[in-house]
Amino acid sequence: MQLKLIALLVSAAAAQAIGDTRHKLLPPRLRANGQAGLDAQLSSRQLEASKAESGCSDGTITTTAPKSNIFAGLTDDEFADTTAFLHQQKFLNLTAVSNATAWDNIIVTIDLLQPNKSDAINYLDNGAPAPPRYAHATVQFGATLEPYVQEYQVGPLPITNQSAVTELNYIYNSGKGKQRIYNADAASIATFQYQVGTQVANITSRLINGTAIGSATDTLLIGGNDPVIHELNRTVQWNQFYAINTGFAVDETLLPTGLEFKTDITGRDPSKWSVIGWYYGGQFWPTTRAFMTAANSPDFKSLGLAVDGSFGSTDSQGAQLPHDDLYPPTALQPQGTRYAIDMEQQYVEWMGFSFYIGFTRDTGMQLHNVEYQGQRVIYELGLQEALAHYASIDPLQSATAYLDSYYGFGPSSFELVQGFDCPAYATYVNASFYTQEASHTHANAICLFEYDPGYPISRHIASDYTTVSKHADLILRSVATVGNYDYMFEYAFHIDGSIHVTVRASGYIQGAYYAENEEYGFHIHDVLSGNMHDHVLNYKLDLDVLGTKNSLMRSNVVPATVQYNWSPGVPRNTMKVERDFITNENDAQINWDYNGATTYTVVNKDQKNQYGEYRGYTVTPASGSIVHLTVQNSTDLGSSANWATNHLYAVQQHDSEPRSAYPYNNQDTNKPAVDFGKFINGESLDQEDIVLYFNLGMHHLPQTADLPVTVFTTAQSSMLIIPQNYIDYNPSKATIHNVRVNFNNGVVTDIDTFGTVVPQCQLDFGSVAANLSGYTGEIITPKYPYDPSAAQVANPGAA
Repeated sequence: MQLKLIALLVSAAAAQAIGDTRHKLLPPRLRANGQAGLDAQLSSRQLEASKAESGCSDGTITTTAPKSNIFAGLTDDEFADTTAFLHQQKFLNLTAVSNATAWDNIIVTIDLLQPNKSDAINYLDNGAPAPPRYAHATVQFGATLEPYVQEYQVGPLPITNQSAVTELNYIYNSGKGKQRIYNADAASIATFQYQVGTQVANITSRLINGTAIGSATDTLLIGGNDPVIHELNRTVQWNQFYAINTGFAVDETLLPTGLEFKTDITGRDPSKWSVIGWYYGGQFWPTTRAFMTAANSPDFKSLGLAVDGSFGSTDSQGAQLPHDDLYPPTALQPQGTRYAIDMEQQYVEWMGFSFYIGFTRDTGMQLHNVEYQGQRVIYELGLQEALAHYASIDPLQSATAYLDSYYGFGPSSFELVQGFDCPAYATYVNASFYTQEASHTHANAICLFEYDPGYPISRHIASDYTTVSKHADLILRSVATVGNYDYMFEYAFHIDGSIHVTVRASGYIQGAYYAENEEYGFHIHDVLSGNMHDHVLNYKLDLDVLGTKNSLMRSNVVPATVQYNWSPGVPRNTMKVERDFITNENDAQINWDYNGATTYTVVNKDQKNQYGEYRGYTVTPASGSIVHLTVQNSTDLGSSANWATNHLYAVQQHDSEPRSAYPYNNQDTNKPAVDFGKFINGESLDQEDIVLYFNLGMHHLPQTADLPVTVFTTAQSSMLIIPQNYIDYNPSKATIHNVRVNFNNGVVTDIDTFGTVVPQCQLDFGSVAANLSGYTGEIITPKYPYDPSAAQVANPGAA
């Protein structure tokens, strides 16, 4: 039931006080006449405008995209046709997922194969036909002793007798869109883990107060490190026992027991797998026999039990805060949206900006063809990969470095909670992806809304006047819950032409057992260490500044000692700006200046403004922390995440290098299908099509306030993309939501509101309160065989 807490009255008196056009402050006798007196000061045109625009509305402005969204994901029919067509290819020898075993070949996922930029630009700019649509299919070959995935191009779509299935190799710089995988036998590995748990059940029952034997009554579970370890020509993994949560909160990552074992899982025959080590409390035993002998000795003691409790619950608890029984401030949108959207094409227009929304299984929400004032400034902007690299005295945490696109930001982008994740008045957009021969739709997974950030965009006061301009941003947001972590991804558009890219992190930490872990984290609960880890999230930013021929300009503020002719004999210590260009990729592996003294701007040398300055867009760190990976030459990562070692990179654009990462890079980190390090090969950045890759993230050293979950206020990172000499004025001054108040000795003499009309209506608070009863979850539609009538609603994350 919606809350009906308050009716907000925006009265005629308020409108009179604030005004609705460029009127003078009314003298007392005229003010007494109320609205009639105000009307007398307005021209008939202004009066008609004020009457027409003063009502309230909750409507959405619609528009028609100038072009079809060639970046939009596949439709249900395209998913179904591609699936059926792949099954017709005898050389693939596919088995339906519903009937498959680990030794069968299956379709893992299907997505849109993004068009080459050269083809897309020809369509967007030159009136060429839309590029043919192709599907990008990932097929897992399990019917072999060395299982692998191979990428395929399928199309053109729709499927006709001209369509074909061909290997997709050109976008992978290993030379082939193929990756050896080590997850094909995940079910057998789990069975083996529980066999180990059964073997030591008496010890785990006594030492860590539980068992993990694969039974419904288990009180422990077993989790392994990711990525698996490749050492000495063997495939190994560290595994730890975790206590199972006893309440509603799924908080097992706060419940490590500290007991770990190392398995050799080389090959596909479980009978040849073995346990090759045990770890507990800083001690290591090379065999199960040695561990059991030690654990059964009288002096072997438990170092403490992992016990679930209220500390892991996200429900409200503790003494109520003063006045917290009152409802908090809530944003209003009194006259409906001020942005226009073409929902079918996922196209948005707002205050001079326009853009297309894309969504992929691997990386979630993306932006394409961002235009400002009718000119493309960004071809592509979006997440590429997210790394969480851990460190600890214990082997499992030490060997953990998640590359999250393997799990997928699309499948992890669940429905947003209206009124909490985004305002209730926001526009909500569904997101769809394909996996396991079914399309999955997450209702309301993306939100779009305008809001007042709580401070003006500009202001000034002088001796006899003050002027202030309102600030409103357009926000595009999604939240991806990848395992224990919740990542909030946000793009904010500002009326000054800048774009703010932000990521925030919440959710449960993956803690370590406290024993011997002092050098890697704080002791934050009974047996829990908030062990350190780095979050590094890589973004692609393909700026096109007045065309695709761009250069990278560096502006560096430096100290200087200068002898001026107006100060003879007295050198002055001051500062200067030094400008130059970074002309090749090798020199464009950049770390931000420690004092924020250096900026980097993508400019077009052939396009100067009227004052002779290069027009461009600058990228610069904004709020929160900006990081790169602390670990150097990571043992865990090999060559799979070479994008993480610096803050910023500039490379020449190539259609064969569409993405800095690959979801299956985590399967064999020393032999990745995409190695970003190979992107950097000394190519020219002088008036070339330049792509920037920048990193957001944080060095996370969890502390007691990270329990039960990390908060967005402290765990955030952002980048600003700012026009530099791009426009010859401040574009935010175009807003009419500006006021100038003239005064003299305590008396207001003039008020200019530049045409602002204050709505005059009652607003029912129910229209902006959260409607929580319609939360959907996940809609799953089978694609093989295709049966739209069999669509069902399931809990998020259902297979």
